[in-house]
Amino acid sequence: MLPVPWRYVENWRCINCGKCCQAYEVVLSFNEWLKLVNVYGAGIARPSLNKFYLSKRSDGSCVFLNRIGNRYYCALQHDKPRACKIWPFKILSRPKYGRPKEAAYTYRGQVFYVYVVPSCSGIRWGTPTEEFAKAVVPEFIDIALGVREKQYYSTARPPLLIVNKKNLEEPNFGALSYRFVH
Repeated sequence: MLPVPWRYVENWRCINCGKCCQAYEVVLSFNEWLKLVNVYGAGIARPSLNKFYLSKRSDGSCVFLNRIGNRYYCALQHDKPRACKIWPFKILSRPKYGRPKEAAYTYRGQVFYVYVVPSCSGIRWGTPTEEFAKAVVPEFIDIALGVREKQYYSTARPPLLIVNKKNLEEPNFGALSYRFVH
């Protein structure tokens, strides 16, 4: 299915389903590959003829995908490759997937063509909310252009670990009780 112009999306938020980390190949830039290999070792990436990809587990999922309960989180949260950071958006200088009027987004005096991969479960279809149009889409464009690294709208919210204070006082940390809250 072809990507859809951003103007058909009411809002988007990562719902931690992990589908994108299981179904798609992540292409790494040379600098991303070099950084990740230096930190995690050569096994985290696999080369092809002219590209590098993040490695996959035998089940097809990314080697950095972790499951906590029924939600999935990236172990590279602060070092994610750009391809992961902008998923499920496609930020282009030309209208590659049609409907140029609906895909056009003027940002900082330049027109971009913004599309969304419709298979993402975090998409809410409809008329764009103000937050989506004025905060979410610009963040994706900034990340795609490389002028922004830090993610706010364009990533899953990491779980908040709540620790039972009583258990913190116990010497046996194996008895530590906790729960994840979103």
